[in-house]
Amino acid sequence: MKSKSILITGGAGFIGSHVVKLFVQKYPNYKIFNLDALTYAGNLENLKDIESKNNYKFIKGDITDEAFINKLFSEYRFDKVIHLAAESHVDRSIKDPLAFVKTNVIGTMILLNAFKETWKDNFENKLFYHVSTDEVYGSLGQAGLFTETTSYDPNSPYSASKASSDHFVRAYGETYGLPYVITNCSNNYGQNQFPEKLIPLFINNIINNKALPVYGDGNYTRDWLYVIDHARAIDLVFHKGVLGETYNIGGFNEWKNIDLVKLLCKQMDLKLNKPRGSSEKLITYVKDRPGHDLRYAIDASKINKELGWKPSVTFEEGLAITIDWYLSNDDWLNSVTSGEYQSYYKKQYN
Repeated sequence: MKSKSILITGGAGFIGSHVVKLFVQKYPNYKIFNLDALTYAGNLENLKDIESKNNYKFIKGDITDEAFINKLFSEYRFDKVIHLAAESHVDRSIKDPLAFVKTNVIGTMILLNAFKETWKDNFENKLFYHVSTDEVYGSLGQAGLFTETTSYDPNSPYSASKASSDHFVRAYGETYGLPYVITNCSNNYGQNQFPEKLIPLFINNIINNKALPVYGDGNYTRDWLYVIDHARAIDLVFHKGVLGETYNIGGFNEWKNIDLVKLLCKQMDLKLNKPRGSSEKLITYVKDRPGHDLRYAIDASKINKELGWKPSVTFEEGLAITIDWYLSNDDWLNSVTSGEYQSYYKKQYN
């Protein structure tokens, strides 16, 4: 399948940058347009190795700017969209829920409208790929897994905003015949993740001998997905996924938060040549956050059986690779924690 023009939103973010790099390097015949507003989590330094490629173009812009988005679609007539741009941090959504509604709901609607109006009823070989989260399904008890038919039951402003955007994508499919696929993924980890999320935050805190804040009793359980495996899954769904279908992408790696943190501490002690147990002493239990889901766990058997995808690494292997990357890229880590990375766009694109 050949694609003339692919728009990837949020392509300077954590997951998006890995997807952009994969597509630019793997498909030289595709023209990849990376649209990102370069908010606090968007970092063009994540894309240094492909920014000069002939089949790649970066565009700075906001998906909530309707006039700008309409003009963009009119100019480039994107055949396909991979929509990753989103506000994604639960704690931030609790403090500022309207920002999540604006980006995740209104921004998605603006993209859907622009895509629909660009192609009208001629949707042959077109695709709107919406990337979502397992958090839309709510919270599980001690048993069970989220499947593609699990009822939505979001418990935070973040997950509610993503659930809403999922519903709108499906509604446009049913109402207008817009060709779409949706994927719901579990917690991602890996290289280039902004250090507000658990794993890079705790790596950075251990390096700087700071406390490791664990919510509640630490028994909240999550499934963890290595970001490069997620990018590979997106590639498969993009090319081979059935229109109108949803695919859950999980790492087959359920971990209680406290067990994950202790594993991370052990690996950090070894890699930093610290006395055994040094990092674990930094663990500090803090007040739980509102609406905290007890457990997420994804059944990823559909994408495995239908598309042949499975994780390439165990969690222990992926975590070791991730730690090594952060320890070898302290300039990147210092840059994002100080805010200096924001100047990269001005230097490169002025």
